[in-house]
Amino acid sequence: MDVVTIIGWAAAVLSTVSFAPQAWRVIHTRDTKAISVGAYVCTVAAFALWTSFGWLRKEWPLIVPNAICLALSSFILLMKCLPQESKDSVADAIDPINDA
Repeated sequence: MDVVTIIGWAAAVLSTVSFAPQAWRVIHTRDTKAISVGAYVCTVAAFALWTSFGWLRKEWPLIVPNAICLALSSFILLMKCLPQESKDSVADAIDPINDA
């Protein structure tokens, strides 16, 4: 594996890891007040474009992490936009043991 690919995969892992704690926090706390809808709309759009770009170039270090981050950031945006009752239902379905 060449150094460029290693750098790409390292960036992929760090990008993916950076969104997982935010999604998990939203599930546990059901709190999205501090999340900006505009920022997450841009983030979701950026991950969709990066995933498409990677797909067109057939570059897995771009496809894999951006697709995962697209899913995580879309989930966070969805939770931000849902009314509290629905947010609680989704969080309970994902983590039924937690009673936030």
